[in-house]
Amino acid sequence: MPPQSEYVTLISNDGFEFIILREAACVAGTIKRMLDPASNFAEASSGVCRFGQFNGLIIEKLTEYLYYNLKHRDSKDVPDMDIPPALCLELLVAADYFDV
Repeated sequence: MPPQSEYVTLISNDGFEFIILREAACVAGTIKRMLDPASNFAEASSGVCRFGQFNGLIIEKLTEYLYYNLKHRDSKDVPDMDIPPALCLELLVAADYFDV
């Protein structure tokens, strides 16, 4: 098996591609399991994860959160992320799906 890339690609249902650090992507339990070589998922070898149920705006906020979480993982008194109220319900569904 070739060495894993430092980056992975997340693709939304409307075709937006987000190339992010593998370490940040693996903050999300679902993505971590998809990229685990032992899982035998196609995503583990390709490094590309397609999410047909989420649009680019939701995947963009997800990637923002993944980096935010990675940046503040050992911090205390972390400020809240700015989340537009109009996206709250969709982001709650996404958070549950992505296990974050």
